[in-house]
Amino acid sequence: MEYYLQLIVNGLVVGSIYSLVALGFVIIYKATKVVNFAQGEMVMVGAYICFALTVQMGLPFLVSFFMTLAFSVILGLCIERVILRPLIGQPIISVIMVTVGLATVLKSLVQLFWGTQIRVYPPILPTTPIWIAGVPVAPVYIAAFALSALLFAVFALFFKYSRTGIAMRATAQDQQAAQSMGIGVKNIFALSWCIAAVVSSIGGIILGNINGINAQLGHLGLKVFPAVILGGLDSLLGAALGGLIIGVLENVADGFMQQVFNLPGFKEVAAYVVLVIILMIRPYGLFGTKEIERV
Repeated sequence: MEYYLQLIVNGLVVGSIYSLVALGFVIIYKATKVVNFAQGEMVMVGAYICFALTVQMGLPFLVSFFMTLAFSVILGLCIERVILRPLIGQPIISVIMVTVGLATVLKSLVQLFWGTQIRVYPPILPTTPIWIAGVPVAPVYIAAFALSALLFAVFALFFKYSRTGIAMRATAQDQQAAQSMGIGVKNIFALSWCIAAVVSSIGGIILGNINGINAQLGHLGLKVFPAVILGGLDSLLGAALGGLIIGVLENVADGFMQQVFNLPGFKEVAAYVVLVIILMIRPYGLFGTKEIERV
């Protein structure tokens, strides 16, 4: 029982990071109807920038953290203004392929500057485990889960009560109607990419403090995609719950297959098994909006 409790706790931590990255997917999709396949690479870039500032330049971690967030805002603005804005009005497949190309460029730049070997952050928190319900949990795991939950609460309040958040929701509902009401739709697009870049960088920094980082971190975007589909591409609540469900499912399924059948590596495919099942049963996800078209 303790073995599976440990798997569930680890899964919740990883799932909370999945939820953050899924939030970036959902925000961009809600505002622009574009699926950003460079989301994982944005996670990787944020993690490496914070690593470079903390380890290679010797800055305090908190300073590096906030400087990385500032860099992420600039990165999001550059991507939207320079790469995606000229594609407004073009076929959606063209925009999606541009994000695929952007993912390749970002990954190549990271490998050019930092190589492919694993990089490890210096310990930020104590390493002595904290016992919760008879299960030892590393303080970095608790901090990661708490930070993810806090950020989700902040973004939920932002979208529900702030003027900018309401404008983003209106743009996601109907771009033409929002523009007719005086909302700067192009500015909302830019803000969406900035938020997506920021939450991705935070997810990358959290993962870097837990497992270290390498160029394979960019694959996280593809691992998070089943969580987005599970929750619904246009649902913030779905992003949160989908990430947690996939994180727990991966860990528990992998632990079960190793313990019972001695089959390692099931973690890599468990999320995609769920993805196929969800697409067959509920193509719009658990909380996604079902679009009905009448002819």
